[in-house]
Amino acid sequence: MRKKNDFQRTILVLLGALLMALNIKVFVRAGDMFPGGFTGLTILIQRIAQEYFQLALPYTLINLLLNAVPAAISFKFIGKRFTLYSCLMIVVTSVMTDILPSMAVTSDPLLISVFGGIINGCAICLCLSANATSGGTDFIAIFYSERKGVDTWNYVLLGNVIMLAVAGVLFGWEKSLYSIIFQFASTQVLHVLYKRYRKQTLLIITDHPEEVYEVIRDNTHHDATHFVGVGCYECQEKHLLYSVVSAEESGHTIEGIRAVDPKAFINCIGTDRITGRFYNSPHD
Repeated sequence: MRKKNDFQRTILVLLGALLMALNIKVFVRAGDMFPGGFTGLTILIQRIAQEYFQLALPYTLINLLLNAVPAAISFKFIGKRFTLYSCLMIVVTSVMTDILPSMAVTSDPLLISVFGGIINGCAICLCLSANATSGGTDFIAIFYSERKGVDTWNYVLLGNVIMLAVAGVLFGWEKSLYSIIFQFASTQVLHVLYKRYRKQTLLIITDHPEEVYEVIRDNTHHDATHFVGVGCYECQEKHLLYSVVSAEESGHTIEGIRAVDPKAFINCIGTDRITGRFYNSPHD
């Protein structure tokens, strides 16, 4: 089982790396964009070296140097295997970006910024689904999210906007503004597809509270609070279980509840903020 899981994670990371490298060569380079994160910072450094010092710096060298410190922090505080898979993503993306030829499919900057951003977000989500990251600011976002239990991708977007403002001052505002659209599209894809730090509240009315609680406990490692009340229509005793789970856990948890009590009434509510102890499964 461990070898199968490792194989699946490796395949997802390699697919994410291939998709990100292709996106850089097909959309980012063609549109002269700065995609944000350490990828964008690497490209910005390359542009500065080329324009102001006539130096052609390799993408791989710069990207690996930028990611060295965040990777060390991740290895110590987030997870060793998580960091190793992330480093695999960084190295493969860097090398493939250097060796793949440029392939422009469109010259329209708006199409490039929108579709390039969507593809970039999908590549990052592939990596995150393998319990790894594409490196750079993603290391920082996940480290902060682990400590605070909140979604920090919008803060990453803010940091990228600052970097893109620098690019605008140096190389012109048009491409920089289109790059902000690129980054915004990428961030929205992450919001939709990556649900680890989003919370949902489950309110479950059931006649089998013990079985339902076991499903919640076994699927999510979260507790639940049991209330006893009376159904107003039939005037019969009812049991209400209250629990907060992560959005990525809610789907299979609800399926499990349906399996033990097909007649259970379940209200699933989006939760913006919680305070107090909340269990997040650790990165390995």
